[in-house]
Amino acid sequence: MRSLPKLANFFTGVFRGRLAYICTIRTAQLFCFLIAGITAFLLRFEFSIPREMLPALWIGTGVWVLAKVVAFHLFGLGRGMWRYFNTRDLLNVAKANVVASSIAAVAILTAYPASFPRSVLIVDFLISLLLSAGVRAATRMALEVASRTTSGRQDRAFIYGGGAAGALLLSEVRQNAAFGHVVCGFIDDDGNKRGMLINGVPVLGGGTELPQLAQAHQVRSVLIAIPSATGGQMTRIVRQCHAAGVAVRTMPSLAEMVAGRPVARQIREVAVEDILGREPVELDRRRISGRLCGRVAMVTGAAGSIGSELCAQIARFEPAALIAFEISESALFHLERGLQERFPALTFHAEIGSVQNVERLREVFRRHAPSVVYHAAAYKHVPLMEKHAFEAIENNVLGTYNVARIAAEFAAEDFVLISSDKAVRPTNIMGATKRVAEMVIRSFQNGGPRYVSVRFGNVLGSNGSVVPIFQKQIAAGGPVTVTHPEMQRYFMTIPEAAQLVLQASVMGRGGEIFVLNMGAPVRIVDLARQLILLSGLNPGEDIRIEFTGIRPGEKLCEELQLSGERTLPTGHEKISVFAGAALPFEQIVRHLARLRNACETRDLRSVVRELERMVPDYAPGENLSAQLAALESVPMAGDLARLATAVSGPVSALPVESGLSAQ
Repeated sequence: MRSLPKLANFFTGVFRGRLAYICTIRTAQLFCFLIAGITAFLLRFEFSIPREMLPALWIGTGVWVLAKVVAFHLFGLGRGMWRYFNTRDLLNVAKANVVASSIAAVAILTAYPASFPRSVLIVDFLISLLLSAGVRAATRMALEVASRTTSGRQDRAFIYGGGAAGALLLSEVRQNAAFGHVVCGFIDDDGNKRGMLINGVPVLGGGTELPQLAQAHQVRSVLIAIPSATGGQMTRIVRQCHAAGVAVRTMPSLAEMVAGRPVARQIREVAVEDILGREPVELDRRRISGRLCGRVAMVTGAAGSIGSELCAQIARFEPAALIAFEISESALFHLERGLQERFPALTFHAEIGSVQNVERLREVFRRHAPSVVYHAAAYKHVPLMEKHAFEAIENNVLGTYNVARIAAEFAAEDFVLISSDKAVRPTNIMGATKRVAEMVIRSFQNGGPRYVSVRFGNVLGSNGSVVPIFQKQIAAGGPVTVTHPEMQRYFMTIPEAAQLVLQASVMGRGGEIFVLNMGAPVRIVDLARQLILLSGLNPGEDIRIEFTGIRPGEKLCEELQLSGERTLPTGHEKISVFAGAALPFEQIVRHLARLRNACETRDLRSVVRELERMVPDYAPGENLSAQLAALESVPMAGDLARLATAVSGPVSALPVESGLSAQ
């Protein structure tokens, strides 16, 4: 065994360069072909070849070598890595030998119709097959043994899942010394697999027996090899591993796997996304590429969670240029650096500005002429917007109007609004403003640019979302704060949301509201418990969970559609569309004028009253209602006059371009 490190170093040096590696393979194959031909003659003549058969030996060996070199090259066997030799390679080796031996036999028998010994043809084929397959298998075994011997200390581990993924992971772990694990058994809940061997490793039992098995085999880690596991399955497995006191890691999902990259290197910690069990998104890439490839795309709010992921997804479809419009200087700087590193060929324009600044928007559109606009800029934090109603109106409503009308002014072809499930029966300012923004976008649809909205729920890991907050609280030792035991929310991952936005944006003809399939709602307290478990701690024991009460503007469960909205299917199983009548553009303009006047005069009662007119199912939250009641009891100076002007008096009209006034 002392010679194994030297053997590993030898192979590493030989395989370092591609040319040297290919030359080594060809030389080894040529040596096998020569040995096979000569050995076949030696066996045929009992190791005493007659002098008169020597010409047949050399001619036959030459024909065999030539035919096999050509056949092995055509079957790609001169480029394969013997470290990863498997059954598919064995089949190719057998095919190449059959083809080469058949061609050689025809040629030899034509040249030596009577005197060439026929049995040598069969013996040569068998020896050549044995050597060409055996040397590959032996090389793989030697490298695996040498790798384990030189890798130092390794943890003992189980693989959870005795299927194809588990077998693949076992093979990768054996070949990757840097991974640092020795697999000593499989865990599988299929009782029929108990006692069976997978590549020499036994299936020891099911997940319920994991604590006893881990202790008996001194296992410290469990590697989950079930890429298609549902959220419920992952939760159960994580709980079992936690009960056994072992670390748990998992393979990526099938959608995440990187082609050509060893699976063992992609093993990662179990994430909350795995627990939720979101299915991979299937995209119609041809349609999306047809809409984005070679065109100029613009994303507002580009450095936010959804905006930045949209930029990355759009960049994959090779647009002519990508414009990132963002008010946060630092966030835009980091976005630009990240995209330049990932997509060096991308023409990227970082533009600082606010959607409330019409002239700045016009300047950017004039300079770059985007044809596709994704409007993600918005204030989204519910309790904060309850305290800043005017700012929410100015940004989420009037800002959306600004971007939409400038897009029409400069003949953009597509406009996509990123909306929220909080727009459905809103109980807060944020949700009401997103609902009004949807109405604004629909009113712009007049046969010109396609205006659509995409509505979805919470996004895991987004800025300010509950998951990062919980993770910080867990890292600090707790407690984890949850507003209410029955609080529920819909969740999806950031990449999933961005991909479905792109998919929905190529579906509509204009004026639609698309809604993304969010699956089943998740109780926030259950999410908190799962995150605590993923941290290797016990909920309620190591980390306490506290209930703090519902925050201003929140409701226990969000909805994705109104009772009056008709849900229609689309060509994608994860996307539905709502159809219905839209308010006329002139009526929307009058509403927006009143909202702008109310914001300019800081008249909160007029703001709420106008929102209630536009969104009849909007119900202000308790905190906002208390603010309004206080205003009613103690009117400010001039408040009644301002209220009368905002409701019934003349209003200052919003700037309406001549191209839109006929709508």
